[in-house]
Amino acid sequence: MKPRFAVLALIAGLLTGCGFHLRGALNLPEHLGPVRVLASDSHSPLGDLLARELRRAGAQPATVQDGEHVATLQVISEYWADTPVSHDALGRAQEYMLRYAVVFTLRRADGSVAVPQQAVELSRDYLTPVFDSVGKLSERERLVAELQRDMATAILRRVDAASAPPADVVQ
Repeated sequence: MKPRFAVLALIAGLLTGCGFHLRGALNLPEHLGPVRVLASDSHSPLGDLLARELRRAGAQPATVQDGEHVATLQVISEYWADTPVSHDALGRAQEYMLRYAVVFTLRRADGSVAVPQQAVELSRDYLTPVFDSVGKLSERERLVAELQRDMATAILRRVDAASAPPADVVQ
């Protein structure tokens, strides 16, 4: 029992020494007010994921009745691509890279830019068994859902970073 405790204490000491720390909660600027999410594709789950995560972070959801005087997180475009990475001896693709790119911007209620237009790109590799087309589709569907969740998190982390007060500069 003592060696296990010693190993855990050593790992904890090393992690604190290297500067590792867990990410804090998402902090949105207080002056942002209600936030409306506009997605380029009304059927994409990304808009719903972003709205849900914003509510979880404490942002007020904006409705159509709020008019134009609300902050707007706009997803300008979403792009999906499957790129073959490796092939078998017969030239059939065996491994693909699934890429997901999103361009977004955040505007305050007064129309000023809070987060300038920028792109986030994520990718995952997956295998495609030649004779198991059902398994291939279900794995890809899981990856799509995972990438959309990760994309919502990445976008909101960028919003958080852009809205954080600047760090003091040491001179």
